[in-house]
Amino acid sequence: MYVAYRLKRLLPSADILVLEQNPQDVTFGFGVVLSAQGLQFLADDDSELVQAISAGLESWDDIEIRIGGERIRIDGIGFTAMGRIVLLRILNEKVRQAGLSPIFGKAVTDLAEFGDADLIVAADGVNSLVRTRHEVEFGTRIETLTNWFAWFGASRPFDALTQTFKMTGEGPFNAHHYRYSPSQSTFLVETTAANFERRGLAKLSVEESRSLCEKMFADVLDGAEVISNRSIWRQFPKITNERWSYKNMVLVGDALRTAHYSIGSGTRLALEDVQALVSAIASTDGDIPAALALFETQRKPIVQKLLDAAVKSAGWYERFDENMQLPPWEFAFRYISRSGRIDPDRLASACPAFIRQYREWKGRTDE
Repeated sequence: MYVAYRLKRLLPSADILVLEQNPQDVTFGFGVVLSAQGLQFLADDDSELVQAISAGLESWDDIEIRIGGERIRIDGIGFTAMGRIVLLRILNEKVRQAGLSPIFGKAVTDLAEFGDADLIVAADGVNSLVRTRHEVEFGTRIETLTNWFAWFGASRPFDALTQTFKMTGEGPFNAHHYRYSPSQSTFLVETTAANFERRGLAKLSVEESRSLCEKMFADVLDGAEVISNRSIWRQFPKITNERWSYKNMVLVGDALRTAHYSIGSGTRLALEDVQALVSAIASTDGDIPAALALFETQRKPIVQKLLDAAVKSAGWYERFDENMQLPPWEFAFRYISRSGRIDPDRLASACPAFIRQYREWKGRTDE
């Protein structure tokens, strides 16, 4: 919908068709995270959209690490979040204001019906039909990470983006939780491959998994419920493509590449892909082949930095049970340093309270 909205504003006479396989107002998942930096980048190019979504944003400045009976705050990490369905409704309204009417509830099975299109934008996610039909041409690579996770919600807000690491009677688990509305939160639960197999989690129904997670994290939930929305256990697919376009087709968002959920940048990357694509089309006067080449050339180096950080972050989570053997303050420091994007001086400037307390703890342990 964002592609259609931006292209229609750029090319008012263009004939644009928007197809969505789900019914209107149906989505899977709960909240979406947008970093303060990502929002600013979006606002620089599309202040109207940022203004529209700002009213529905929940924001916070801290990350909280809960481990070993400690609750450690890491200051200076600005994030915002909103309900996925709210964002979709805003984009739907933008599309309609531009004079377009999306078609919902239509699953595309044959690309031949769009053979005469000047451009096909595949914003069709991890299981992209366009990409899977032309994996060789795109140079697709898919690597499945080992940890298992299930994407739940929770019927309570949390005042910060929180990571709760637990060694339970069911084995090692981690919950990523953050509010996306005044009363609701995302609640993603993760465990290792060895523990997933040992505890037979694959045999559990969605309701049994929901109930298990609710009991394991009862102290964190504090009376709230864990909520399911097609919350099946899955492993994260690391998707990359050597080439971003083929003929008149171009990939964006998760269809193009995935960034591990631990860095919260999937939505940001998708929206910024659209910005870059539309900018390339504008600067090449509608020459689609030239625009697609320019899109890839200009966008790739920018994206790669974030993807490198995502790979390092995912690697840290793949060993989170081993990392849990560290003292809580050392664990928290290794956590915030895991992507390698922030050097020690910058980290001290960004998170002064946390670094001061970490150094105080370090000084006591070194005595």
